[in-house]
Parts: sequence; C-alpha cells; structure tokens
Amino acid sequence: MRLKDYEFWFVVGSQSLYGPEVLETVAARAAEMAEVLNASGKLPCKLAYKVTAKTNREITDVVREANYDPKCAGIIAWCHTFSPSKMWINGFAALQKPYCHFATQYNREIPDEEIDMDFMNLNQAAHGDREHGFIGARLRLPRKVIAGYWRDTEVQQRLGGWMRAAVGAAFSKELKVMRFGDNMREVAVTEGDKVEVQAKLGWQVNTWPVGQLVETMRAVTEEEIDALINTYRAQYDFATDDMGTVRYQAREEIAMKKLLDAEGCMAFSNTFQDLYGMRQLPGLASQHLMAQGYGYGGEGDWKAAAMTAILKAMSEGQTGGTTFMEDYTYHLEKGNEYSLGAHMLEVCPSVAAQRPRIEVHPLGIGDREPPARLVFEGHEGDAIVVSLIDMGGRLRLICQDIHCVKPILAMPNLPVARVMWRAEPSLAAGVECWITAGGAHHTVLSYDLTAGQMKDWARMMDIEFVHITKGTTVEGLERELFLADLAWKLK
Repeated sequence: MRLKDYEFWFVVGSQSLYGPEVLETVAARAAEMAEVLNASGKLPCKLAYKVTAKTNREITDVVREANYDPKCAGIIAWCHTFSPSKMWINGFAALQKPYCHFATQYNREIPDEEIDMDFMNLNQAAHGDREHGFIGARLRLPRKVIAGYWRDTEVQQRLGGWMRAAVGAAFSKELKVMRFGDNMREVAVTEGDKVEVQAKLGWQVNTWPVGQLVETMRAVTEEEIDALINTYRAQYDFATDDMGTVRYQAREEIAMKKLLDAEGCMAFSNTFQDLYGMRQLPGLASQHLMAQGYGYGGEGDWKAAAMTAILKAMSEGQTGGTTFMEDYTYHLEKGNEYSLGAHMLEVCPSVAAQRPRIEVHPLGIGDREPPARLVFEGHEGDAIVVSLIDMGGRLRLICQDIHCVKPILAMPNLPVARVMWRAEPSLAAGVECWITAGGAHHTVLSYDLTAGQMKDWARMMDIEFVHITKGTTVEGLERELFLADLAWKLK
C-alpha cells in the first residue's frame, strides 16, 4: 500500500462515571479534533476517530480490530477525562500495532471565570494521561508519548513524523526482497540471519537465479524499450550517443521490474560477481528503479536494499530524496573535512541537485561492458545515514546526523553520482563512533527523515538503536554500547 492508503485510529479513553452528556461531549470533541488534524496538512495519513472507550471490552475489541485491519498502521490514544487504565491491560496485551499516547487537552487555556467542578470533571486530560502513562510503563509497552496542544503546528508535525515511522513498520512487515545471486564473496557486513530478520522485521528475503533474469530480459520487446527511453528523455539529459548501451540498461530495468512486481517485491540486490549471461551490471536500470520507490543494495546487500525501500516508503511525498549510499573516501584538509559518498553506479536520482545526465563509462570491475549510469551531484541540506547490522542474536540500527554540501571539488573524471557531507560530531570522531558501533560501508542516506523517526521505527521493531549526533563522544558511545550489550542479553 501507499502512504495515503494507511490510517491511524484515534481512541479516546473515558469511563461511564460522568454520565451520557459528558460522554457525548467527549465524542464530539474527539471527532472535531480528528477533523481539524486531518485538515492541517501536517499528517501524512488519515486520523480516524473510532471510539470513546469506557470498558475493558470496548478497548480490547478495538485493539483486536486494529490488529487485523491492514489499513490501520497504528493506534493513537488520548484520555479526555479520567480513564482508569486497568481496563486497558487486556487490550495492550493483545496489541500488535504501533502505539502513540497523545497527551493533549481540548482547551488551550484554563478559563478563569468559567472553571468549576463540572469543567474539571470534563477536562481531566492531565489527570487521565498520567494514569494512562503509568499502565504503559508498568506493562513495558513500546510506545511514543507526544505532549502539547493539538492545534500547534509543532505538535502536529511530531504526530505526522511518528505516523511515517509507523507506516515504515507496517511496510517492513510485508516487505519482500529479491536477491539476484548471492552476496559479494568474503564480505562480512552484508551477511545476516534471514530467519531472524523475518521473525523480527517481517522481511521475506529470497534468491532468484540470474538466469531467470536473463530469460526475462530476452523477452522484453523493442516497443517496451522505446517507451522507457522516452521516460528517460523526459527526466534526464543524455550525455552519450551510445544508445545501444542505454537501451540495454532499459532492457534490464524492464525485466527486473517485471520479476519484482510479479513477486510483490519492493527491494532487490545484485552483485558484479554474478552477472552470468548479462552484458552489463545494471546501473541506470537500478537507479531509475530506486527513483520509483524500490530499494536497492549493491554487492548482494539485502539489508541495505530493504532499508532503502523502508525509508522511501516512510518519506513518500517528501522532496529531499532517499538513496542507497556508500562511504567511499575522505577529504582530510584541516578544518575542511568531508566524506565523499558514492557507489560504482547505483545512487538514486531523488537526491540530485540538478537534472541528472546519462553517461557511459567503463566500470573497471565485473568483466562486463561499460554500463550507462546517471551522473549528478547531491544537493545541500541536513540528512541522516543509517545502517542496519546483524550483531549475532540481535539487530542494531545505527543512525548518524550529517550535513550534505555542494561538492567542494569538480571531480570531472569521476563518472558516478556523488554526495559530499560533514558528519557529526566531526569527521574523525564520527568515523571512530561509526566503526566502534560496527556500522557498514553501505548505508541509506535520507534528506527527508530524522533520527527521531528512525528511533521510533527501531522501537516499533524492537531492535537496538544507536544515534551518532553532535554531542556524541567515543567514550560515551563505548559505555552506551557496553550497557546495551548487557541489556539485550537480558531480554
């Protein structure tokens, strides 16, 4: 499903003590709040008011209904009045969807002249939310707490950001990854436990023979290629006259998309070491597929492929861009330190500063024909890079804050897409922290998502989260990782 197809259920806690008139007011206000929030433009998905829950049965029923509704990506709860939260225990025990406790209240201010005990009995969110918060803590419930006034833009943005993380969780649970061949030989970090990943994250990771891809390529028609070439011309500049090579990339893309769509896969990997029967490593083909929302991982890196797809699903509708990335080399000039990120071919054009160019150049590895690829520079802006690694027995998501810049060098002889950035807290400290945490050389770079959203996603998936930011030190991170090791071994 697309982002707009998901919805979040708004469940309001109360009780029957206050009588039908109060409950009618609570329901009317909840419906109004959902309507205003939906009209704000800050929520990426619909907020659907479901029920003012007053009993254990009502809460349990709505939770079970949410669990089995594929459109429901999560539950957002608010206690307008005092909601005795023992009645939520059975519902929370059954809950399988992401959960957000929205600690707000209907009125912005205390009305000096109007406030009386009737007002106090109706407007008890401060009272009810604390009771509700306790039961969430007591049950060790994975949850997001968002506090603030519901009409405030910042609060609406935080709610919308959490929604995107929850959509990422829903997308993850249904994700299928197609591997064309195996991993690059002798590489450690791209390996991983596919059974554990499916049990924890939902990913279905399986392998298709390269020969099947080649057969599908042979069946692609010239008319299909012509149509895709027209799409390329509309989106990219042609800086090559070698149309035979470009058309071969189009053939690869069409064939891969047919196989992906036939199996319902939104992510794929390949490797230059397994191209039997193929004339070129997919370059332009993989880049254009990423631009359409598919995740990609080079050298058989199915974890990077899956994470690219998930971050693209989370950021749908935003314009900064998200791409498969690789740390390649450093610029170590004192006071002017940068990382240069690129890959042999496969960087998504969604991050391009200007219209990408289609070029043809030798690859240097893979023992195949020079492939066509998109060449461009990434745009300036704050971003994150994330890496999911298998720690043996658990998964760790590492996220680093970065600031992308216009490349300080022209690099006229580097025929690949590239992004240059400053890493937090600095290049040297950032590298030390990344290596200490075990981060991979393959990452996902996103201008659209934040570390907070990735932390929310990791909490929903019940995996470890490591954040390298401006205030991170190597010593502090080492202590954090040591304590995390102990904590996860006890889980």
